[in-house]
Amino acid sequence: MNTQTANTKIVEVAAAVLQRPDGSFLLAQRPPDKIWAGYWEFPGGKIEPGETPYHALVRELREELGIEVLTAYPWLTRVFTYPHATVRLNFFRVTAWSGELHPHEGQAFVWQVNPPQPPFAKGGNGCVVFPMLPANASVLHALELPSLYAISNAAELGMEPFLTRLEARLDEGLKLVQLREKNLARDELRELARRMVALVHAHGARVLLNGDVALALEVRADGVQLTATQLAELRERPAVDWCAASCHNAEELRRAEALGCDFALLSPVLPTLSHPGAPHLGWENFAAIAAGSSTPVYALGGLTAADLPVAQQHGAHGISLLRQAW
Repeated sequence: MNTQTANTKIVEVAAAVLQRPDGSFLLAQRPPDKIWAGYWEFPGGKIEPGETPYHALVRELREELGIEVLTAYPWLTRVFTYPHATVRLNFFRVTAWSGELHPHEGQAFVWQVNPPQPPFAKGGNGCVVFPMLPANASVLHALELPSLYAISNAAELGMEPFLTRLEARLDEGLKLVQLREKNLARDELRELARRMVALVHAHGARVLLNGDVALALEVRADGVQLTATQLAELRERPAVDWCAASCHNAEELRRAEALGCDFALLSPVLPTLSHPGAPHLGWENFAAIAAGSSTPVYALGGLTAADLPVAQQHGAHGISLLRQAW
């Protein structure tokens, strides 16, 4: 095989994010006899000819860790070029398995807290989880995102009742909220934003503002939710900690990836109360658009909390709720 062919061929890999109910995930250290020895990575391995990514995942976890996969969801796809090869990592979130973890290749492994503390916190067995394999490092950022992304509904509930319900949901563990109130006057929006940021941050959660980068920076929100119009017009990502995008088709999702957004909303999945009779994606189209995405995708539109497993089965990181969130 010539050098050019070796450098351009993509090696397909199945990678597993094994997650426990507390959110911690498994990382394995590459053994001394392999390239990048000593680096930490998510378990997995090469996809053999004729295998699907899922079947490769099941086989690799059986061979590498001695476990049988019970529940696994397609998640992200990341392409990374090393000096020796270009790899396409097909990530799955594995939430249920049988058998006791046993590293058959003798490698060390740890349950990593989420999110890790730079330069990566000590895992459960005392090993320092550093350095991370370059192709895997960016995935840690995505794992900070919860499965529920709530959207504000002060317009229908009223500002004070909404804030009361927001505090109750934060007490119950809500970790990510979008402030989206299109009909509020600027001063009212600013006041609501300030109160939301204070309340959300007091609970260790995050809040993003819809469309308004300047106000997000002014009130020290955690980031911004770009509208589809902004997504089409922007040439670079806004200078915020977290940047999300509202998408409705494959072209917009690819644009969000190119812009470097941390995650995206893809909607509407099902019929909604706000747009009765309007076209919607349906789960099969949602899955087709989300497949292969390098950024986490939340499903939005006509959903309830009970739809989370269905959303994850179709490649969603989680779900986003408006009325149902409150």
